[in-house]
Amino acid sequence: MPVEIACDESGSEGEKLVGGNSDVFAHAGALMDAATAAAVVAELRERAPTPAVEYRAGHVLREKHRAALLWLLGPEGPALGRVHVFLTDKTFYVAGKVAGLLSPDHAPRLGLDPQAEATARTLYREGRQAFGAERWTALLGSFNQLLRVKNGVTPSVEETFLLVDALRAAEGPAGGIMRALWLARERVEEFRERLTADPYVFPALDPLIPAVVRVVDFWGADGRPVTIVHDRQTILTDERITQLRKLLGGRMAGLRLVDSVLDERVQIADVLAGVARKIALAELNGHGDPVLTALIQPYVDTSSIWGDERSWALLCPDGVMGR
Repeated sequence: MPVEIACDESGSEGEKLVGGNSDVFAHAGALMDAATAAAVVAELRERAPTPAVEYRAGHVLREKHRAALLWLLGPEGPALGRVHVFLTDKTFYVAGKVAGLLSPDHAPRLGLDPQAEATARTLYREGRQAFGAERWTALLGSFNQLLRVKNGVTPSVEETFLLVDALRAAEGPAGGIMRALWLARERVEEFRERLTADPYVFPALDPLIPAVVRVVDFWGADGRPVTIVHDRQTILTDERITQLRKLLGGRMAGLRLVDSVLDERVQIADVLAGVARKIALAELNGHGDPVLTALIQPYVDTSSIWGDERSWALLCPDGVMGR
């Protein structure tokens, strides 16, 4: 019999990964029955009151409600062992997509093979210093735009590679990656043509897609098929769901979209995703809260997509970085 997991996200800006409102995307899955979830939401409303119809992460993240947050995350709280959170460092995710373009199969992958991951990690670690902050951001932003399905103006491959051309003179490993990328221009052009012809080229750039796959991998690790109940997301069209089911075979028994207002299980997933995103973002930016960081550790997926070594050592000491 399938196990049903309720899911929601925080920090989603679709395929816009550079220059958005948050550098971190978080996706949570909750294994919790409806009655338990309703009781948890009721308890949260007692500990951190709000008149809002739907309980959200922002309610419990207010400083005046810190005690409620500590209860929610703590060892005596209701979420430990029932909620799992997959984090994505958006900058590293884009670096991974750039590295994936060097693969001979011509396409960014859902995950990264070892060689592409090593390239992405080098680019992530060295890029800013080698190119300067402004050109580093411009490089990521240009490839982000080039690889996304988007209505409106998209930079041409020629425009993007003018920047690559300027950066391939840089010294060190990052410059070497730019030189390799310059030689892979034809592959990039072919992939962009495929994407233009078919916006459902898989995988999508949106980090929600690998997060959903990971829900099935994690909660179905014992061999049980997984059914996902997810808050409504525009990327989870019938076509994408069909692609996911094909990719995952019988391991994903189904995926249905619901209104989170009507499902407290999804509200719990939303709260944990939002809390985890804020804690992770603070650590990524160098001003984390040690107490909250320690409490979130058991929730964080060890195979989250993360590039920053210092913050990852605090968020998930036993995890491996990348994906």
